[in-house]
Amino acid sequence: MANAADFQDRLLSLGLARVSEAAALASARLIGRGDEKAADQAAVNAMRDQLNLLDIAGVVVIGEGERDEAPMLYIGEEVGTGNGPAVDIALDPLEGTTLTAKDMPNALTVIAMAPRGTLLHAPDVYMEKLAIGPGYKPGTVTMAMSPSERVSALAAAKGVSTENITVCVLERPRHEDLIAEIRSTGASIRLITDGDVAGVMQCAEPAVTGHDI
Repeated sequence: MANAADFQDRLLSLGLARVSEAAALASARLIGRGDEKAADQAAVNAMRDQLNLLDIAGVVVIGEGERDEAPMLYIGEEVGTGNGPAVDIALDPLEGTTLTAKDMPNALTVIAMAPRGTLLHAPDVYMEKLAIGPGYKPGTVTMAMSPSERVSALAAAKGVSTENITVCVLERPRHEDLIAEIRSTGASIRLITDGDVAGVMQCAEPAVTGHDI
């Protein structure tokens, strides 16, 4: 595991910000151009170049996919100069390639870094994601609950009817049963076409975004 003092170094944090900034700027040139692959590739190239300037011994644990399917920033790829703390990296150089290609909001550059061995080494699979806003007790909603139970539990914690809860859901055929169960509670649903990371972040300010969960 990396030395905590080294890992929390302010210069390293600023360097990581530059990494995400470079990827965002590179893909921004392709906003509205209708080419998802080109936008993603531009972000990947820029992020990889900048990561390799950082004094870290980094390994991508969540990335663009498995090595045989992703020419750059694949799961297991080593990045950085090799001099510095050993770290795990989770990233998505362009989260929302379709949004970028169509000049729509909520595309993001996403990257996280932690001491080696502390991030989940995840294959390229679909995962359930669950988030609520601030101010609630831990365990207010859990992955073990059914979708309808989560809505009811959050409504009770918020002191409102389930009809006053708005749920943000990624619009996909695989979510049809999920959507039907949520609607059975009387809650409203805001469907998003892409950009589930942005949907999660918007739960942080429900009064502004209207997303409760």
